[in-house]
Amino acid sequence: MDIVELEVVGFSSVHSQKDSYILILGECNGTRRIPIIVGVAEAQAIVIELEGIKTPRPLTHDLFRTVANELGFSVYKVFIEDFIDGVFYSKVYIQQGEKDIVVDSRTSDAVALAIRFKCPIYTSEDIVVRAGITIEDAKAEDESQEEEFEEEGEGATEEELEKMERSLSFIFDSDDELQEKLNKAVEEENYELASLIRDELNSRKSKQ
Repeated sequence: MDIVELEVVGFSSVHSQKDSYILILGECNGTRRIPIIVGVAEAQAIVIELEGIKTPRPLTHDLFRTVANELGFSVYKVFIEDFIDGVFYSKVYIQQGEKDIVVDSRTSDAVALAIRFKCPIYTSEDIVVRAGITIEDAKAEDESQEEEFEEEGEGATEEELEKMERSLSFIFDSDDELQEKLNKAVEEENYELASLIRDELNSRKSKQ
């Protein structure tokens, strides 16, 4: 079985589903991408570690890492092993001394742990072929197809992924804190940041 190593590329929004994001895993040194739908909590768990955001209390994955350190075991890889009816199935590989343990996991949790333990994320060539897309192929589609991909989160450009990842960093800010950041961004003429903050505030208002 051919193995493909993946890395977190970023996130995109799911316009058709509230409180959902598309986690984009990319082929290391390649152009293929695998989009995976995750909830807000799962997106937070991944982004706060990538961004180095400190939370008042440890989240579940941080607690797992602390317990692992105390008990002397570590996650050394995660593997996305199957893709059935649109759902990804993963396993987490744990090592404690000379003992290896393999446990089932949601893919979002497996990725969150991989980031915290700085271990590789793998999948099979078969899954990449069945569930992935290629950047060049997506860009070659006509305008209507690109819009369809965007709705599903599969046609997000690198710029859009970076924008979504930055906007996720606002998740832990209150509305008042976001308004203060918006005012400051406008004063400093940082209109790109101001636009992101405004979009986040408008999104919250639309869900109230």
